[in-house]
Amino acid sequence: MIVDPSATLGRNVTDIARAALLGGASAIQYRDKKANKNDQLLNAQKLRDVCEIHGGILIINDHPRLASVSEAHGVHLGQQDMAISKARGLLYEYQFIGTSNALLTEAAMAISEGADYIAIGAMHHSNSKSNTRNAGIETLQKIKAKEYDIPMVAIGGINLNNVDSILEAGADGICVISAVCSAEDPEKAAHLLTEQIESYRYRTTR
Repeated sequence: MIVDPSATLGRNVTDIARAALLGGASAIQYRDKKANKNDQLLNAQKLRDVCEIHGGILIINDHPRLASVSEAHGVHLGQQDMAISKARGLLYEYQFIGTSNALLTEAAMAISEGADYIAIGAMHHSNSKSNTRNAGIETLQKIKAKEYDIPMVAIGGINLNNVDSILEAGADGICVISAVCSAEDPEKAAHLLTEQIESYRYRTTR
């Protein structure tokens, strides 16, 4: 789940992350386009502590240096962010790197450069990111068909009504923003999504 101050409806990012983890989220990605560096570091450290208490992992969006200093578990890079090779040099050996990809060529490039996971999207229109590019389920299916040996996460406009189709297309996991971050009850929202994913996997592996 991505936690972004602009999507929390004025609520504390740490509280939202804690609720999501209690609801079953396994990873929190911290994205903040507005706070100063000191506040970002403070938030990142608090989020890391919350994740470790609840058995989750913390991923920092866009900023390898912040990921390193805050001792997060990983960093997520967009297409316009730092190159994977350069980011790797700023991170601890245990920290991983993921990337955003909307095209097959982008996914192939990220994997060839050593990405540890790739996020594919947007699957559907998203109110949380107005400038995102559309990838769609078909792109996810095509990338999955390449049988790359790293996790593939789907993102963009995912909710309870369409999560089954995302999983059916081959996503190893999902990432949401508004579906949990902006929910009236983030813990319940995360729980419902987690329950839906578990239900799908149970039904398709019997």
